[in-house]
Amino acid sequence: MFEALTFQLGYNATLVTLGAILLGGAAGVTGTFLYLRKRALVSDAIAHATLPGVGLAFIVMALAGLDGRWLPGLLAGSAVTALAGLLAVQWLTSRTRLSEDAAIGAVLSVFFGFGIVILTVIQTMATGGQAGLEGFLLGSTAGMLFSDAVLIAVGGALVLACVLILRRPMTMVAFDPEFAAANGVRLDRIDLAMMGLVMAVTVVGLKVVGL
Repeated sequence: MFEALTFQLGYNATLVTLGAILLGGAAGVTGTFLYLRKRALVSDAIAHATLPGVGLAFIVMALAGLDGRWLPGLLAGSAVTALAGLLAVQWLTSRTRLSEDAAIGAVLSVFFGFGIVILTVIQTMATGGQAGLEGFLLGSTAGMLFSDAVLIAVGGALVLACVLILRRPMTMVAFDPEFAAANGVRLDRIDLAMMGLVMAVTVVGLKVVGL
């Protein structure tokens, strides 16, 4: 850690180390609340739901004559489908007889399968061979750029700020949901906020650690 902060590891190794530390800190803080709510598997559904968004964003940008690999555009697309997956899990859990585990499995498989289909379509496009989207599947930590590290730092800081603001109701819901409900805390909204923060961390770190 000290060697990374003093750039003794070299520029690339230092960048990777600091980026991973920032991402791990943001993910650890938000993931703890989700774990205490026994909803850790939701993060898997969110992560796999980002894949079709990445593919669709690439197609839209390529057809518009833009660089299909423009990172902010790809992350915006992944955020849209991740949010759709998150809302789908919430809807299936609250409006159907499916258990949360079944809802997570359904959303994960459908969105990931749709993403694979979109990637197959991209390979048939003239620009498909230059897509370079495999980094979003497996991650490319060693190839982290300075802009990636800045994006992770800013995104992680915003997530941590939101956690700080919502720490009291989130802590109440995580440890004693009945007490929280009795004190007027909306459990569904706090749960959605928790999963939204996890979604934000997932999207921010997508290029670095993959799905």
